[in-house]
Amino acid sequence: MKVTAKEITKALLTRLWVMYLDRVSYAREYQRLVNEKGGSVVNDHIAFRTFNTHTGEQPEGIRAIKHIISCLEYVPVEKYNFRKKKLNAVHFEHPDPMFPKLFVSQLEVEELPEWAQQIIKNTVKETPYLLSDESISLLATLKEKGELPRVAGEMLVNDLAQYFRRPWNVPQKDDVLKVNDVSQYAAWVLLHGNAVNHFTAFVNYQNVSEWPDLESTCKGLADAGIPMKEALEGEKGSKLQQSATLAVKEEVEVKGEDGIEKMPWTYAYYELAERGLVIENGEEKLFSGFLGDQARHLFDMTRTRDN
Repeated sequence: MKVTAKEITKALLTRLWVMYLDRVSYAREYQRLVNEKGGSVVNDHIAFRTFNTHTGEQPEGIRAIKHIISCLEYVPVEKYNFRKKKLNAVHFEHPDPMFPKLFVSQLEVEELPEWAQQIIKNTVKETPYLLSDESISLLATLKEKGELPRVAGEMLVNDLAQYFRRPWNVPQKDDVLKVNDVSQYAAWVLLHGNAVNHFTAFVNYQNVSEWPDLESTCKGLADAGIPMKEALEGEKGSKLQQSATLAVKEEVEVKGEDGIEKMPWTYAYYELAERGLVIENGEEKLFSGFLGDQARHLFDMTRTRDN
């Protein structure tokens, strides 16, 4: 019995969604409300954050994610630059348009102050590679043949799922706090590594009659007690309009003077997107890309008054 690359990809995305839901209560509440109203939870995209610097045995920057998803039929579509934030990004798409897009960004570590570069490099320089040799071989086979024996496919999904976490050792508390002063993105990656940064509801497909668009959805979520971003990104009727819940906070592990301790820090928010129609090659379709200014503002959703 064989499983296809598409089936393996779907199983991995489902695992990542379940892991994310376990940590992000606002996404769980959105799912509950949409299901209660007879709608559908469809995700538009998933975001990941990385460091573009030597990360031990793990590929650096966007390649940390790309080298896996390229074996799962995802292909790069467009590049983005966020000069002020010292970030570059690529978004990837699957042949099945109902699979979420993947938005992978990287911090250009060399553009930070020298002291911040050294903190990051010292933390990540001995990063182990979290995938087994067997999984590396299975990914290569999957990319070549497009399928695997079922048992091998299940093993691969299990191994891939555990890749999406912090791969390096617990960072020093003082290091996180110092780096946060120049890049809250960098502090987040030190703490969370390869973990999903956020999922995004695809409002066009949620099929809730009382929430026909992004604005009504955000109002409904706010009325249900979910803390929301104050303003929507993008104009109503434009090719892309987005908003988000606030980010949940977690007690994260850091190294203090007396050993491992915990401190509160942002993890993830749940984003929402409504896409408008555009004409491409003479055909009308939903816009599938991203807009730089909106993405730039949404990067800041993991910043709080405390960090």
